[in-house]
Amino acid sequence: MAQKPSIPKGTRDFSPAEMARRNYIFDTIRDVFGLYGYRQIETPAMENLSTLMGKYGDEGDKLLFKILNSGNYMAGVDPHLLADPAAINALTRQICEKGLRYDLTVPFARFVVQHRNDLQFPFRRYQIQPVWRADRPQKGRYREFYQCDADVIGSDSLLNEVELLQMINEVFSRLGVRIAIKLNNRKVLAGIAEVIGEPDKIVDITVAIDKLEKIGLEKVKEELADHGLSPQSIAALEPILAISGTVDERLDSLEKLLAGNETGSLGVAELRQVVSASAALGLRATLDLDVALARGLNYYTGCIIEVKALDYEIGSITGGGRYDNLTGVFGLPGVSGVGISFGADRIYDVLNGLDLYPPELAVASKVMFVNFGAAESLRALAIIKELRAAGIACELYPDKAKMKKQMTYANACGIPYVALIGETEMAQGTVTVKNMADGSQQTLSVTAAAAMLK
Repeated sequence: MAQKPSIPKGTRDFSPAEMARRNYIFDTIRDVFGLYGYRQIETPAMENLSTLMGKYGDEGDKLLFKILNSGNYMAGVDPHLLADPAAINALTRQICEKGLRYDLTVPFARFVVQHRNDLQFPFRRYQIQPVWRADRPQKGRYREFYQCDADVIGSDSLLNEVELLQMINEVFSRLGVRIAIKLNNRKVLAGIAEVIGEPDKIVDITVAIDKLEKIGLEKVKEELADHGLSPQSIAALEPILAISGTVDERLDSLEKLLAGNETGSLGVAELRQVVSASAALGLRATLDLDVALARGLNYYTGCIIEVKALDYEIGSITGGGRYDNLTGVFGLPGVSGVGISFGADRIYDVLNGLDLYPPELAVASKVMFVNFGAAESLRALAIIKELRAAGIACELYPDKAKMKKQMTYANACGIPYVALIGETEMAQGTVTVKNMADGSQQTLSVTAAAAMLK
């Protein structure tokens, strides 16, 4: 019995109609990236495991897809490693030299360092490629998915953050998705940890408060207590988490609560500069300050950005932030950068859920020529050549089949027009064009038909 075909969990096939929709998203993002002066690069699907390991924390290392070495990958493996469950990382390094990329950021850092003598700084790049994570598949979370990244590296200016927010706003305005852009700053989070007297617990604090929206304040307080924070520290944190009002009012409150703390005050000042410049330029998106936003703590050092769809329930659809030493691990320290990543697969789900695609997307051909036989087909191909030269997508039904079968095909493919060339049209040098929507048809010269179809 033949094996039933299947694909790995957390991956998907995409039909022609689905690919038309995905390309609409990619083309929109690519167009905006280009408009802002970002230039495209690509990096390999697989990187050396040494490039990837240790860049995403212990959890990230577990989610890397490792690639077994070619040939007898067990040759030369230390037998002691096979018997020791704790030695799994050492064993992995012996049998796997490469891994699938986990994101586009670390490969970008490697690219910058490797090609630094050929690049002009500040370097603005974008990259649209798939990434892989050995995650538990669930709604909005896949093991293979596309990221669309834009980064500018080699500049400390906060104007870069402002422009990235403009890009986010532009992309989602074009796609018709209403969004909220949430902002925070790593320096604010560090300042909070210092002000409440727990500077060494910044990761525990931020991991807990990042769940505030999901689990509520009481559960967050329980988690903080479990991590060893004193009741006094937790009590000192509460007013910071409870700040409310407009973005400016919340920045004012935060400034007072962090007064006297140099790191936190600097973070508030950076946020204020980004918010005021963005407001002056105008955004359709809702701009929000969220002190509980704590993504990317392993590498973000300044501004943190997260985007949520307002009309569809799904996780973050875009995120990013400022990093001051991303290239340091590859031997180029002190190079600051800032970037964003559009989650194309989640954006695809949002546009599907809200039905926001242009109606003509799924149509490949504008017109299909009916096949009446060898002579008529050759005449049709000659006309098709002219129409394609004029930029009109068209096709010839390849087989001389019954008229009903050919029309059913055109209808099923959503082709809006069908062209007929029979004996009369052959003799007169004309073409009859049938509108599949209303059934009307007209016999035209090839030039007139081209003008009508265009």
